[in-house]
Amino acid sequence: MKTLKLFTAILFLSFLGLTSCQDEIDSENGQNPNTNSPNSETASNLERSSMHDGSFDDFLDGISCSSIILPVTATINGTELTIVSEAQFDLVLSILGEFINDNDTIEFQFPLSVMTSNYTEVQIANQTEYDALLNACEQAEQNGEAAINCLDIDFPITILTYNLNLEQTGSVVIESEQQLYTYMDNLGSNDRFAINYPITATINGDTVVEIASDLDLKTQITDCLATDDIKEEAEENAKSLETILVEGAFKVESFVVAGVDTANDYANYSIDFANDLTCLAKHTVNATISDVQGTYAVTSELEVFLNLTFTGNATFELLNHTWEVTSYSQSSISLQSTTNAGITLVLAQI
Repeated sequence: MKTLKLFTAILFLSFLGLTSCQDEIDSENGQNPNTNSPNSETASNLERSSMHDGSFDDFLDGISCSSIILPVTATINGTELTIVSEAQFDLVLSILGEFINDNDTIEFQFPLSVMTSNYTEVQIANQTEYDALLNACEQAEQNGEAAINCLDIDFPITILTYNLNLEQTGSVVIESEQQLYTYMDNLGSNDRFAINYPITATINGDTVVEIASDLDLKTQITDCLATDDIKEEAEENAKSLETILVEGAFKVESFVVAGVDTANDYANYSIDFANDLTCLAKHTVNATISDVQGTYAVTSELEVFLNLTFTGNATFELLNHTWEVTSYSQSSISLQSTTNAGITLVLAQI
């Protein structure tokens, strides 16, 4: 049985399907200015961009450097669940998202298997080994050695091979991320290579770009990693906002539409946000006036958003927007409608 210690020392499996040839390629590539050594920045960028992306199940395992190989059995917030396919991920997310501002717990039954960033399947025998895997991933992230998941190269691509005299010796067609990773990882000290540009890549899962050089590749990676940092910060801000909402009661301090502030329409109401994503507006002066029920959700992309949905009261239904959170503190939350910048809302903690 493979242990985590064995995993850290294991040699990568050689892969099939890489074929080199001595095809005639445009002679100008023989002195390609983008020719790289195995320890070059370009080699590192290509290797990290082609590592196995283990981030898709981070909500489950909390480790972006590996992914759990299904099936796996886990106790999630007290509910035991055997996950046999990714189709059940929505059920896991539903259990985790039932309440906000609570302490989610996931306890795995060991042993379990994971696919690591170098495409090696490793069996984890116990919690100690699992914690070691987590710590190793955090260290790799801190050292800039973890997978780059925001840029996906579109395959196939062609790698031109060179000797130490920068004379072209052939070419290799790469068909997948795993092939690219293995190629980069197996480069010898005397090997030199160049990417046959242009190539295309998908940025952050939705934007296709053309990459014309090593410098262009570096720029795209730098930019998308910066975007990742912004997304992570927004996610943390969203969690902080959820905590503020649940732990306090609020009033409408300002509600401006087309330059007119109608906050007085809500002056006698307080709004309570519960950790089950429901909210309730209560009349603080006349207890015979019915409460206004609603739901809310805090989400994030590059910014933080608060979605409000009230029902049964025309006045409160005017607050039904997806709001961008422009600023927030323990005492005040400032919002702007995502569909009409002229509509703003300020909630003040009571």
